[in-house]
Amino acid sequence: MVNFFRNVASEMRKVSWPKRKELTRYTITVITTVIFVAVFFAVIDLGISELMRLIIGQ
Repeated sequence: MVNFFRNVASEMRKVSWPKRKELTRYTITVITTVIFVAVFFAVIDLGISELMRLIIGQ
């Protein structure tokens, strides 16, 4: 078990961590993408709901 955690620590030292500027850019990209996808599916859901209301006649 101890050997496993030593190996994990060794591998973590080899990781190339992003710089602050890169991390900020990646974070903004992810948040923007999530917001875009959420709005897109909300609009699609609203459109399908309205279409179903027109078909059903309520």
